[in-house]
Amino acid sequence: MTGHTPVLMEPVLRLLQPEPGRSYLDCTFGGGGHTGALLAGAEGVRVTGLDRDPAACERARVVSEKFGSRFHFVDTPFSGLDQVPGAPFDGVLMDIGVSSFQLDESARGFSFRQDAPVDMRMDPRGGRSGEAFLETASREELVEAIRDFGEELRWRRVVEAILAARGTGKLGSTSLLAELIGEAARDRRPGPPARIHPATRSFQGIRIAVNDELGELARALPKAFSVLKSGGVLVVISFHSLEDRIVKRFFNEVCGRPVDARDSRTQDTRVVHAELLTKKPMTATEAELLENPRARSAKLRAVRKKEVPA
Repeated sequence: MTGHTPVLMEPVLRLLQPEPGRSYLDCTFGGGGHTGALLAGAEGVRVTGLDRDPAACERARVVSEKFGSRFHFVDTPFSGLDQVPGAPFDGVLMDIGVSSFQLDESARGFSFRQDAPVDMRMDPRGGRSGEAFLETASREELVEAIRDFGEELRWRRVVEAILAARGTGKLGSTSLLAELIGEAARDRRPGPPARIHPATRSFQGIRIAVNDELGELARALPKAFSVLKSGGVLVVISFHSLEDRIVKRFFNEVCGRPVDARDSRTQDTRVVHAELLTKKPMTATEAELLENPRARSAKLRAVRKKEVPA
């Protein structure tokens, strides 16, 4: 579909192995790229697609017209996947983060390439917009967004700049906000300019906070695993180190492995519910990166649910 290039398509299809009669849950329908490839992979494959972005509904209609009753779309955040009909599934896919459509549609406020209202909501029908968050969030919430989610090294200066700008109108325009944050976060040491705009990390952190992206992921992972059939595969693609950490810990837990270096539990206290299919995360090939530079930060991890004897 125009404007959308699904990432890591080859490993997704290799891991999920669409075959006649199999059913899949695409928790992040987005532009429908992964869903379309699964449906085209074999006759009789069925896919249920989820998305909380109302703009995805129109793109879902295009897929419905092509594949008919083999495709079903549900307008919901993926944390509500346990309420979706069709379980259990042979495979579940989660492609986390903001979609190309959301980034490219300047009016949504995810990017500062063009001036727009600071909205940033994946579902603009509810919740606080980015502007409302910046105007009303506590200092602690701003620190979490900028320092923890955005991983901005100069977070103190950025937080103080945001607090000082409240009520001035600068927090409601992507251009003005980027200028404000960029000035606070720029490296004042002499040398070549930074590779990325100094407001990039903070914009990312604000977006993650506005949409509760890490909370959504943490709530959805156990539900995604629970709706898998015996022997089913869960594939998760993340684009942020904090997302990948949550996925890695959950996958280690269900595979009976230490969740991290501080996990001192003995092996006999752990329960193996799944097989780890990716010892290290899979990343895009050089060929894919040439075609789709946005795949550069994508990391794919997968597990197969343990088969239960009949």
